Amino acid sequence: MTKSSAPRRHLPTSPFAAPVVPVAKEFSLGDRVSHDQYGLGTIVGAEEGIAMLVDFGAQRVRVLSPYGRMDRL
Repeated sequence: MTKSSAPRRHLPTSPFAAPVVPVAKEFSLGDRVSHDQYGLGTIVGAEEGIAMLVDFGAQRVRVLSPYGRMDRL
């Protein structure tokens, strides 16, 4: 058996709550950010809607969207 790659759709008549779709956070170049794993950093590059390149001092990390573990300061 193979699993379908398409997500299951929510029926309006279902007694269960609809799944929550995370909203991608918006960042721009030069923003100071805090990441749960890497700490404080500055956004130095952007791939619109895909990833952000963040300089954390000791290393540069490409953080993928939806940026759930990263917040703007």
